[in-house]
Amino acid sequence: MLCQEIYRKVINCRGGWGIAGTPLHAAVSKGHLSCLQVLLAHGALVDCIDVKAQTPLFAAVRGKYLDCVLALLGAGANPNGNSSNNCSPVLTAAREGDVEILKELLKHGAEVNSRSKVLLWTSSARVSSGPLYLAAVYGHMECFKLLLLYGADPDYNGTDAKLLSSIKHPKTVLEMCLRHGCGVEYIQLLIDFGANVYLPTLIIEKSTKQNEAVELLLRERGNPKALMSQCRLAVRRYLKKINKIHCIDQLDMPTSLINFLQYKPAPATVL
Repeated sequence: MLCQEIYRKVINCRGGWGIAGTPLHAAVSKGHLSCLQVLLAHGALVDCIDVKAQTPLFAAVRGKYLDCVLALLGAGANPNGNSSNNCSPVLTAAREGDVEILKELLKHGAEVNSRSKVLLWTSSARVSSGPLYLAAVYGHMECFKLLLLYGADPDYNGTDAKLLSSIKHPKTVLEMCLRHGCGVEYIQLLIDFGANVYLPTLIIEKSTKQNEAVELLLRERGNPKALMSQCRLAVRRYLKKINKIHCIDQLDMPTSLINFLQYKPAPATVL
């Protein structure tokens, strides 16, 4: 069909059933990689949007089609989706717990502190609506750690000072993890990645899991962080600032230091 001019002219037109989208949206929404490749080869716009401002990449992430995600990113798709959309590919992947897709998005430069426009209008939870918060409350530990490794802010999961200042009592990710009864391992990771342990308001409940997390937080408040940990956080903050947090494994330094910066356990010593 695309060999004919009449069809090439409408390759980026929206239509069809349900949410009006382009042929590329239709192909991606069902995971049809070969159709996606044919459409791109004949001039389909990789970042075209449907009536909800959703890009084909967003549809591929939502459908959990990793091969389509890779093809779209390889063709130059914006890893953040479209700014007019209420959600984003990163938020969707974090909520669904799709760690492989999330990793590819972050490797291609997606914003790790992505915000949901819908949740910005809710009450206190709006400042914790980033992907780190979603990964925690949905119990996706691998996604949670991956986001932190790629520089997610461990306090508010956002760096928009104007937004934070507009809210009377902003909630940190730590506090939201405590309120939702997330496991102690989530609290420990946030502490390891530099979360401010003095920010959360502690609410002691009867939950054993929650009390263990509170006890951990109280212990951290009474003990200063080790100098090595402070150095690691300083290096990681600088790399995040210059947009090189994903390049740690390329640093010209011993493997043991690279592993330390990436929070990888030291190899066991053979006696």
